[in-house]
Amino acid sequence: MKNLVIGLFLVAFTITATAQDKMKVQTVNFEQTMGEFTQKSLTLSEGTYVFNVSNNNAAPEVGLVLIEAGKDGADAKNHIKDAYVSKMVTHGNTESSKPVTLKKGTYKYFCPFNKTPQYTLVVK
Repeated sequence: MKNLVIGLFLVAFTITATAQDKMKVQTVNFEQTMGEFTQKSLTLSEGTYVFNVSNNNAAPEVGLVLIEAGKDGADAKNHIKDAYVSKMVTHGNTESSKPVTLKKGTYKYFCPFNKTPQYTLVVK
């Protein structure tokens, strides 16, 4: 009986540990300067990410738009809304997105307020 209890505990612990590993949230830091992101491309593994966006005198307010490659970034219905920062990023400040789970594929990121190009984010 004691061995059964220990066995059940180990199974429960293993399941919990595996679930926690899958739920790890990683942070990606972006910096914007006038008209551009300083990070021109990015390759990540599948997983969940929070995006921090810093405004280094880029524009009075900046943000982040993330879309799947091939979709129209001007159409808000294509935006991955959880990747939006919690509020517009003012000069000298940093704001964060909600956690975003990314699957394998190619994405584009940009800021319409700072008029940046669309940069490539690849998830392998």
